[in-house]
Amino acid sequence: MTRKQRRGVLIGTCLVVLGVAVGLVLYAMRDSIVFFYSPSDIAKMEIAPGQRIRLGGLVETGSVKRDQGTTVHFSVTDGAKVMPVTYTGVLPDLFREGQGVVTEGAVQPDGTFKADNVLAKHDENYMPPEVAAKLKEQGVWREGDAGTAGGKVTTQ
Repeated sequence: MTRKQRRGVLIGTCLVVLGVAVGLVLYAMRDSIVFFYSPSDIAKMEIAPGQRIRLGGLVETGSVKRDQGTTVHFSVTDGAKVMPVTYTGVLPDLFREGQGVVTEGAVQPDGTFKADNVLAKHDENYMPPEVAAKLKEQGVWREGDAGTAGGKVTTQ
């Protein structure tokens, strides 16, 4: 075997080992990867019930209803579509109607979203980047009025 052939075999072996390593890492992370969607994205896509996702948007005004105990029902909107959400637990102090929110959970077979984690924005000028990007796509985002995160949300 010539020196050039040995180098080729070494490079080929390294590429195969690297490919196997990347494949194993992706396989190990398959359950922990959670994608972000807006209510419009969920309406367009076929998301299997039970698949973990993040749902982001604005808490629809007038939609927050509390059951007995710690169960709360509210809707998340991106200006175009609305997704009903059920959450059992203590909501963050900054959770309010009309504010940005990111929830993590799964779509139920009845079309509602059952959240097991709710993240609210941390001040009045901040909007989660994913939510801001989706609101910009929907045309309900106005640039430049607030904070470093981008702008102010206007409702239609």
